[in-house]
Amino acid sequence: MGELRPLTASQTVKTISQHRLAAPRTFQQIRCYSAPVAAEPFLSGTSSNYVEEMYYAWLENPKSVHKSWDIFFRNANAGAAPGTAYQSPPPLSTSLSTLPQAQFLVQAQPNVDKLVEDHLAVQSLIRAYQIRGHHVAQLDPLGILDADLDSSLPADIITSTDKLGFYGLDESDLDKVFHLPTTTFIGGNESALPLREIIRRLEMAYCQHIGVEFMFINDLEQCQWIRQKFETPGIMQFTNEEKRTLLARLVRSTRFEEFLHRKWSSEKRFGLEGCEVLIPALKTIIDKSSEKGVDYVIMGMPHRGRLNVLANVIRKELEQIFCQFDSKLEAADEGSGDVKYHLGMYHRRINRVTDRNITLSLVANPSHLEAADPVVQGKTKAEQFYCGDTEGKKVMSILLHGDAAFAGQGIVYETFHLSDLPSYTTHGTVHVVVNNQIGFTTDPRMARSSPYPTDVARVVNAPIFHVNADDPEAVVYVCNVAAEWRSTFHKDVVVDLVCYRRNGHNEMDEPMFTQPLMYKQIRKQKPVLQKYAELLISQGVVNQPEYEEEIAKYDKICEEAHARSKDEKILHIKHWLDSPWPGFFTLDGQPRSMTCPSTGLNEEDLTHIGQVASSVPVEDFTIHGGRSLWKLFQRCGIGLECDLEGRDLLQGSNMCGQQVEGRDSSPLLHSPETPPGALHLALRPPVKEDVDLLEWVHGNDQRAGTPLLWRKAERGGGRWIHFPALGICGLSVHEQVVEQTQCHWSLLRCHRSMNHLLSRW
Repeated sequence: MGELRPLTASQTVKTISQHRLAAPRTFQQIRCYSAPVAAEPFLSGTSSNYVEEMYYAWLENPKSVHKSWDIFFRNANAGAAPGTAYQSPPPLSTSLSTLPQAQFLVQAQPNVDKLVEDHLAVQSLIRAYQIRGHHVAQLDPLGILDADLDSSLPADIITSTDKLGFYGLDESDLDKVFHLPTTTFIGGNESALPLREIIRRLEMAYCQHIGVEFMFINDLEQCQWIRQKFETPGIMQFTNEEKRTLLARLVRSTRFEEFLHRKWSSEKRFGLEGCEVLIPALKTIIDKSSEKGVDYVIMGMPHRGRLNVLANVIRKELEQIFCQFDSKLEAADEGSGDVKYHLGMYHRRINRVTDRNITLSLVANPSHLEAADPVVQGKTKAEQFYCGDTEGKKVMSILLHGDAAFAGQGIVYETFHLSDLPSYTTHGTVHVVVNNQIGFTTDPRMARSSPYPTDVARVVNAPIFHVNADDPEAVVYVCNVAAEWRSTFHKDVVVDLVCYRRNGHNEMDEPMFTQPLMYKQIRKQKPVLQKYAELLISQGVVNQPEYEEEIAKYDKICEEAHARSKDEKILHIKHWLDSPWPGFFTLDGQPRSMTCPSTGLNEEDLTHIGQVASSVPVEDFTIHGGRSLWKLFQRCGIGLECDLEGRDLLQGSNMCGQQVEGRDSSPLLHSPETPPGALHLALRPPVKEDVDLLEWVHGNDQRAGTPLLWRKAERGGGRWIHFPALGICGLSVHEQVVEQTQCHWSLLRCHRSMNHLLSRW
């Protein structure tokens, strides 16, 4: 214990007047207060003299005064604030043995008010990092721009020690220990940490190469789940085997682009240079999803990097890709074909990480960058329906986007808008944004108003993980978390790969004309493969000969495939089908018998279907009073599965609403006598532009080709109108997606538009 310094008489009187006096047990207790007060009314000159004499006696020998006075004088001498030095005297039945413990507690907290304020400040600091830490994360691999357009630093993020003043703290508080709130996991197994360590761990979690946006999510369980994934100390660890696998995937991604550049340097291919980590990212999402039980992944993406994804993710035969560069080869199929970076693919293979079968489908895409988004969602919904996957545990979708298109094209928002609607949900999509930090030749500051290109995802409470694409391990970790999020909560999630574009918009453009400063830095930038290989060699994970052997092995694979491609005499567009129809085509793409099957029904069956469709659904279902008008759908004469879609579908079809509780019922849809798959579902779309809805239906039709897809018109101005057929948006969809399936992608489509065939009779 430190040396006790005597107070002067005036200081003693002043100190005593600021604290409540506790009478010794030998005195009769005059009054009791429920809380300390600033001054006592009985303090006078006489009582002050008495206390001063007792104080000097205590200085000579602390044991000469009552224990309660001993505690009081020690705390007052230590500078305790008014009301905090006092300890209530125990009742007569209480032993004095409890007083030393009380003395310890008071001495440990000489200034309770300041201590509480400091702890609240630390909790606010932790929350500030969780909310705004991504604004100071090191996301740009070029180091010249901020990933967000708001260049101002948040005042509540401790980027320097002078920022501590924002919380009423200073450098002297850095080594003080503070208890951690339950809304953070930075402590690991510790419940309290020094302020200096708290700040360091928060910076490691939120301000390095990963920026996490999630505090807008209005679900505590989901927020806690994300905090645990990013705040737990040491959670982002990789085994040597995982690092070698990551390196091998980077080798394939990088060397594939370099091989194409060597062989066809003047060809447009929209390569992946600058974001080669996309291939390990996608394979990680697929691996983790396969581990969680997914066996079918449907993907959509624009043109950039498509050939690399086809080669190293879908595993399209390399010789078939190389054939597309031979302008002398003619197509064997009808139609004009399409450019190689628009083609899709369907492939079933073994996932080598999980040893499980997995089917991968990359949907063909027109030049309209985000046109495939609702197509992918519609196809995914159909696959989930046909395999009975009502929760999205077996079939999932992955959508790739460019940063400018993701922020600028309205169809992205419309697709997000469908994600949680009961009729359209696919139970979560993993969105991967290839953020080149440029759109064609447009700077982000001229291309969007939002800080990030991913801000549109906030409308559906999707967490957004920004990551520096030149840190492969951070990218792989984030993709693992994204896949786990989707399998756990079955909601959308966004991975923002902040990267750069080493070439121009295509290989023929010269970007130094439009972005000279950016491309001056890009020319100096080491490829991510080289940087990661140097890191693993320095760690002793691999050595230089092993690294060079991996490169040579893949180069040999490419050369051998290139040699085989020269033997091809003709192009087969059917080799690029993204949705093969086994009922219509053989495995080699040849059409099967096109004989129409008999679809007629006898009168008894039709009568029975009508009776089921017009029956009261269940006993406890209270229907509306008055005249009952039951609607019979024309499905009776059709031998196919069918969908219904329309905004006033409840009025014009065979569905009815429960009058008391508002429940819906469709007798024909839920009848145990209805064959499985005979009637798909009745879709009630939101009020919006019908572009994404028509494309969604188009994607839904890709599953088997047999469903009859009805798009019911909406009544307006006394006339039945079909907006997609009349509007420019609908025509655009027909031109870019529906019509191209035959002439470009050799896949038949038949869509039927229904001008309210379910009219009210």
